[in-house]
Amino acid sequence: MPEIDISIGGKTFQVSCQPGEEHFLRGAAQMLDNEATPLVTQMGRLPEARMLLMAGLMLADKTAAVEDEIRNLRAKVAELEARPTQTRDVAVIPPQVTETLAEIAARAEAMAARVEEIGA
Repeated sequence: MPEIDISIGGKTFQVSCQPGEEHFLRGAAQMLDNEATPLVTQMGRLPEARMLLMAGLMLADKTAAVEDEIRNLRAKVAELEARPTQTRDVAVIPPQVTETLAEIAARAEAMAARVEEIGA
């Protein structure tokens, strides 16, 4: 099992993890350090347990806020998906209209042919 050194709030800890999980552990440690470092800067020297507890609680609070936001967004998505989709009405031309237009076109062509015959 690999052991890696992580730094949280200016303190170094040696932690074991499963092979291949080092990257995830370093990422999690960085998140915890991002919460602990300002605490140490503001409050000065803190016992390790208190620093880790406070940083963990702050990180948990941020996580809870993100989870609430995700829950709200999922509810909005579900609401939008449940809405009926708006469609545009597309005019459907009955076959009789098409047939009538074809007849009119044929008559117009016949009339044009007659006019040409008379004029020629």
